Amino acid sequence: MVVSTSELRVVGLLSGTSVDGIDVAVASLRAVGDELTLTPLGHREVPYPERLRRDILAALPPSGCSAEELTKLDTRVGQAFADAAATAVAEVAGGRADLVASLGQTVFHWIEQGRAEGTLQIGQPAWIAERTGLPVVADLRVRDVAAGGHGAPLASTLDALWLRSTAERESKPVGALNIGGIANLTVVHPDGSVLAYDTGPGNALLDIAAAEVTAGAQHSDLDGALASRGTVRQDLLSRLLADPYYAADPPKSTGKEYFHAAYLRQATEGLPPIDGPDLLATLTELTAATVAAECLRHGVTRVVASGGGLRNPALVAALRTRMTVVPSDENGLPSDAKEAYLTALIGWLTWNGIPANVPSATGSAGPRILGAITPGAGPMTLSAPHPQPVTRLRVTPLETP
Repeated sequence: MVVSTSELRVVGLLSGTSVDGIDVAVASLRAVGDELTLTPLGHREVPYPERLRRDILAALPPSGCSAEELTKLDTRVGQAFADAAATAVAEVAGGRADLVASLGQTVFHWIEQGRAEGTLQIGQPAWIAERTGLPVVADLRVRDVAAGGHGAPLASTLDALWLRSTAERESKPVGALNIGGIANLTVVHPDGSVLAYDTGPGNALLDIAAAEVTAGAQHSDLDGALASRGTVRQDLLSRLLADPYYAADPPKSTGKEYFHAAYLRQATEGLPPIDGPDLLATLTELTAATVAAECLRHGVTRVVASGGGLRNPALVAALRTRMTVVPSDENGLPSDAKEAYLTALIGWLTWNGIPANVPSATGSAGPRILGAITPGAGPMTLSAPHPQPVTRLRVTPLETP
């Protein structure tokens, strides 16, 4: 018997490790049997107010942050997320949404000897619920961490469902690559098994270097212009590639608490002077080389790619000398908004009582329902648990009159 669930409109929110702003997307989700259909209804990128962005960056490791500062940031980020969600409901969802899911803003990811001990995402969901009147699923990573996982990369949740049919059809592993501040790779095998982990820095070190080279005039290497004028410094690249993170076995995760400005300064110490374009060219090569090495390890020659790194032509060109890179847009999910749609997907799974982690990717002890729910304006009535596991995701375009 085919069992279906009614359509649920979910707003997905997050801010990535690049701290550029808030990505928000609205998805229509409906399950029939073991297949879930996701229809993207639209997305927005909402920049943080400049002062808030500066304050978030100033609070990140290795800088210190007091309890007072963290409390204020939690509130201010929550209010910014609330405004973004309300705007999306009005302008993207046509005034009708059922649920908000928020990944928040990661400020610390605690790793000790290769094990995740804790993770903190700010952006208090009560502000979102108060502003929109909708229930909010948030704090999505910590249950997986409590179960022995890394709480990341959660992109594996969407990739495992979305790419399974492709892996079966092609009878070979299929890769999904997301390049934000940190790059993460998901490998989906024809038998449905999944492996996913953070490969290392995506834009994190590039953004730091661009800001330093331009004296703060740029937050990133716009259009890869700096890197394109430079030459890779093999002495620096060799030093960077010797970092033990790359040799560690998955599951593993990392963040800006590891790849930060002090890390980059230490890496260049004692080397002959490195000019700005050469520094950016070398860091671009670092991201491309470490991503490609992990793809090669798993026999992946083609990746469905997303994230802010695709806006950098120098980085994309460096990747394409090593593999085929297909933007996720070509498969129906906007590359700039894939993680926001992922967040909406996790919200749907939680609301329907379905585990949303992939233990083989995160390293957790088993499947877990993720997140905590903040009620909206009215009584909270959860959906009845979906009667069977969801094993596939189909992305369909929005039908237009």
